[in-house]
Amino acid sequence: MEVFEKWESEIRGYSRMWPTVFTSASNARQVDEAGKSYVDFFAGAGVLNFGHNNERMKRAIIAFLEADGIAHSLDMATTVKRDFLSAFAEKILGPRGMTMRMQFMGPTGSNAVEAALKLARRVTGRQDVVAFTHGFHGMTLGSLALTANDYFRNAAGVPLEHVVRLPFETAPGGGVRALDDYRALLADGSSGLKPPAAFVVETVQAEGGVHVANGEWLRAVQQLARDVDALFVIDEIQVGCGRTGSYFSFDGMDLDPDIVCLAKGIGGFGTPLAMNLVKPEHDARWSPGEHTGTFRGQGLSFVAGREALTYFDDDEFLAQVRAKGETMAGALRTIAQDSGHGFDVRGKGMIQGLDLGDGALAKAVTTACFEAGLLVCPCGTGGRVLKLIPPLTIGDDDLAEGLEILAFAVRATT
Repeated sequence: MEVFEKWESEIRGYSRMWPTVFTSASNARQVDEAGKSYVDFFAGAGVLNFGHNNERMKRAIIAFLEADGIAHSLDMATTVKRDFLSAFAEKILGPRGMTMRMQFMGPTGSNAVEAALKLARRVTGRQDVVAFTHGFHGMTLGSLALTANDYFRNAAGVPLEHVVRLPFETAPGGGVRALDDYRALLADGSSGLKPPAAFVVETVQAEGGVHVANGEWLRAVQQLARDVDALFVIDEIQVGCGRTGSYFSFDGMDLDPDIVCLAKGIGGFGTPLAMNLVKPEHDARWSPGEHTGTFRGQGLSFVAGREALTYFDDDEFLAQVRAKGETMAGALRTIAQDSGHGFDVRGKGMIQGLDLGDGALAKAVTTACFEAGLLVCPCGTGGRVLKLIPPLTIGDDDLAEGLEILAFAVRATT
């Protein structure tokens, strides 16, 4: 680790939590240079939905490279982009009756949120945007303004403005009544509040502590946005692409977002890709090249992302995700019950959280997991929640082993 400590920036974080040098990885396993194997319940912060070095994607990428495929193309038309667009429209949009345009921008989720904010402000002619407590939307200044966490916000160095913060459904003061109160204020000409450009919401707050919103509240947010002529934007960046047991986390909720922000898992292999789904009437407000990015949709990600879409040819894969999610939730409930400390369990599909109520305890459990061969990462207020987001392709044996290590680590530290 000396080279990293001498030359790499102090900003590094995960390498401090897991102080070893990794050399290889396969599906839900990472191996360090000492030969120790770790079960991966982190999956690149939700990027690796289909595991490390997915064999199907690897073969497709190798064939693409050997054929001198177009790896970098800005937004030029390429065969691999066409293949991805066609497959996404056929497998994801078409069955849902969605006619949204696909916009590619810079390669991160934060880039996707920035583009959504810019377009919402263009469409409405307004500046303020509603975001919610405990939300996380990125690290660039616009998305950081939406992000609630003080630790991240304090690094900005400038005011983070033009955001109205409302309580998330599960937060203190949250629920439909809070939305009704905000609606009443907007209708009051003496409240001093003006209608926002957009409401930006996560259906499952991942980094914020695995808080899950229900359909009733989300529909109320959508209706409020409609009532005040604001855009309804869903941030799917960590919980989309099958993570919750359906392709979109909001499937089956009778929601009709104006913009859906996607990134992380859509690149398939771990190569970067971000994409917004935008209703055509809003997309028409863009002028060519008005929002750009050097790496908007590079070829390797289109190839791997196209292969990832084959997992959704039928419901078999998502049925497995739902079953594994139940296994994870059941194991966490047992851990919580056996601990006798009143730990909370919450989640949806294969994003599950164990709220230990204390950041120092969560850190100690994370360390104990690492030492025993499990990679798991804390999140939420003060880092008090252990978030489990293994690859959706994790084998049953690795899943069971990881859950056993977690149970051991909690017992050893509480």
